[in-house]
Amino acid sequence: MIASVTILNIAGQTPFTTKDGSTIRSILDRTNAPVANQSLAEATVPEGCATQRHFHQAAEEFYFILKGSGLMEIDGEVRQVGPGDAILIPAGAWHTITAASALRFLCCCAPPYSHEDTYFD
Repeated sequence: MIASVTILNIAGQTPFTTKDGSTIRSILDRTNAPVANQSLAEATVPEGCATQRHFHQAAEEFYFILKGSGLMEIDGEVRQVGPGDAILIPAGAWHTITAASALRFLCCCAPPYSHEDTYFD
């Protein structure tokens, strides 16, 4: 039996800039819900911009592209991405996403995203 139900609307979440340079709005994570094992956020990258290449030692990530197009690079392999594409980023994989047109995507991390688990060159 579930003790309580947590429902949060994205419109009520304040955007912030992550260490990699993307702007995200946490939809569900440790800061706003009783989350233990994952996080869900909306990320945006403006046209012509890219996230700083980085990796997460602990977190596995999924990106799900909602809007826009660009290039996704994971450990040196580059692919075009667009709406409807789901991308697996394994823990420890270097990655960056570059927006050919303004990107909006969902980002799920397990364990939950943390600045402390983001590493750069």
